[in-house]
Amino acid sequence: MADQVLDIRDQRLIAALQCDGRLTAERAADVLGMSPRTVHRRWQALTADGTCRVIALPARPSAVGALLLRIRVLGARRDALAAALAARDDIPFIDLSASGDEILAVSLTRPGTRDHLVFRELPATRAVTSVSADTILHLFAEAADWRHDVLTPDERAALTPARPPTPPAPDQADRDILAALADDARAPAAAVAARTGRPESTVRRRIARLTATGLLRTHVVVDPRRLGLAIDANVLLRVAPDRLDDAGRALAAHPAVHGAFATTGTANLQAAVWMRDLADLYRFLSRDLAGLGVEAAETVIIGQAVKRPGTLPAPPRRPPA
Repeated sequence: MADQVLDIRDQRLIAALQCDGRLTAERAADVLGMSPRTVHRRWQALTADGTCRVIALPARPSAVGALLLRIRVLGARRDALAAALAARDDIPFIDLSASGDEILAVSLTRPGTRDHLVFRELPATRAVTSVSADTILHLFAEAADWRHDVLTPDERAALTPARPPTPPAPDQADRDILAALADDARAPAAAVAARTGRPESTVRRRIARLTATGLLRTHVVVDPRRLGLAIDANVLLRVAPDRLDDAGRALAAHPAVHGAFATTGTANLQAAVWMRDLADLYRFLSRDLAGLGVEAAETVIIGQAVKRPGTLPAPPRRPPA
């Protein structure tokens, strides 16, 4: 199922939801040139079979930072360690390298502290042969910012609501509503009212305000292979310091990049990319990175995404006996 590429109509409908997670069928139909009935029917089908989900992302406290972990581990113990890490709430991302000997993860921590996982727990694990931890210094783009490149710029602009640069602080009622939308950001106001115990009219009005102010941040969860993007890779770059900001912004604007970060460490800029095939990845490395001040690059192809926001941790694939 995961390897069956969706037709272009369904890909465009998913891309429309990336622009606005609570987009109405009528508005999508008007912009994309479809009938509202078709849009509604296809969205129902795509969500009913689990092809895509729209979730609400929590606001991250400003005091919380993140470490990018690279954990080399003995192959026989990799799956057990990945499962143990996936059970932790402070680790939202876990990938397994295609080479089979490395776990790549994001760990949330307080900036400047000696993280217990990094300095105590992982080094004490016999299966772990090495651990590196780079601190994210600046976020250029994250997964929720990525847009599947199947809409025209005019279509994307028409479907993306205007929002203020700095959203207001949510009150308790806002937080309750956002929590009720966490697993299904497209839930109707009536369902959210039932979960929160607040009047439906109040919920409807507040959802509209949360959307307009950007407090309701939505993210479309979809297997990129269903969109024809078979290659998942992390690219670790060393960039001259005076070129770092420009290079990070250029990567964030690239249609294949679904994450871009300035980090500590030898590789001071990292990008997560989805590509159609290895030929596209080669063109990205040999052509698209040209002129960005890149002095060195390392590419890690991802074999399996074990845990990412909005997805349940999947059991790691085991090699055939």
